[in-house]
Amino acid sequence: MKKIGLTILLSAFLLSFSYAQDYNTGIGIRAGYANGLTIKHFISSNSALEGIVSSRWKGFQITGLYEIHGMAFNTERLNWYYGFGGHVGFWDGDNTNKYWGDPGESYTVIGIDGILGLEYNFSEIPFNLSVDWKPAFNLYGYNGFWGDGGALSFRYIF
Repeated sequence: MKKIGLTILLSAFLLSFSYAQDYNTGIGIRAGYANGLTIKHFISSNSALEGIVSSRWKGFQITGLYEIHGMAFNTERLNWYYGFGGHVGFWDGDNTNKYWGDPGESYTVIGIDGILGLEYNFSEIPFNLSVDWKPAFNLYGYNGFWGDGGALSFRYIF
């Protein structure tokens, strides 16, 4: 009996992911403390790869993420997503605030990222809008946790 209940629960969970995709690829802009470009491409009906190139403190960062998507609040075209990945970044300490660098120092960082977000895919026009929180932890370079990685993204989807 427990096996049947577990099988039904697992099947319902997996079915909730089966209708997450409303597009194959999205390309757009990302606005937050770090502004940049984003491209997201689905590799299955509920999983996507996202690449982000962003700029902050007159430097730049490249991030790659693997994301799982699912329908949010039983609302068509509204999806939640979560995922993980990594980043490589470069910046000059002269252009940072007092908490993230020392004047006269240049930084190369490598770290891990998480992401948690919500996106809406418009049916009338081929665009989507997403809001997310992308915390990061630098493992190499200027070590530390970055919790201010939230952003709003606007993508052309096809």
